[in-house]
Amino acid sequence: MRAWFLSAGLGLLLLSQGAAAGTVLIVGDSISAAFGLDTRVGWVSLLEQRMKQEGFTDKVVNASISGDTSAGGQARLPALLAEHKPELVILELGGNDGLRGQQPASLQQNLATMIDKSREAGAKVLLLGMQIPPNYGPRYTNAFKAVYSNLAEEKKVPLVPFFLEGVGGIPELMQADGLHPAAGAQGKLLENVWPTLKPLL
Repeated sequence: MRAWFLSAGLGLLLLSQGAAAGTVLIVGDSISAAFGLDTRVGWVSLLEQRMKQEGFTDKVVNASISGDTSAGGQARLPALLAEHKPELVILELGGNDGLRGQQPASLQQNLATMIDKSREAGAKVLLLGMQIPPNYGPRYTNAFKAVYSNLAEEKKVPLVPFFLEGVGGIPELMQADGLHPAAGAQGKLLENVWPTLKPLL
């Protein structure tokens, strides 16, 4: 009888651990889609490996699309939330908005809507901040950068201030187009995210 209780208890423990495993949904653009690279060396793949190494059983769903904007992400998000029912949503969008010179106010509104919809679906949110090259002028680049800190304060969401910190603008860490991180930069991208992401898992 004692052995039965022990085995039943172990079974319940394993079931509870399995139930605790959640889904991490990443909604991003070409940086998270590993544009120009084998996806197996992209930062999202490295994230999956890190999570397994540290004992996290969460599933990672990479719903990133090269060229996507905040408006595109907002349009796609409801279906993604319904399908995957994530516990955590990582938003990595805005770079293409900036490169196209779109209004920072529109970017902020789109991301705010995505944060709200994710929370309404029961998910936590992690926001990855972006910056754009200085040739767009200080007024625009400062307004663009401020979108992310404004949202972090207004919505009380965890923020990685600049996802490409230590990567952007460094030729040897970028692909030939100067816009997309090279394979050698993917580990640095993960290190930029991991300290803020880990407590949310």
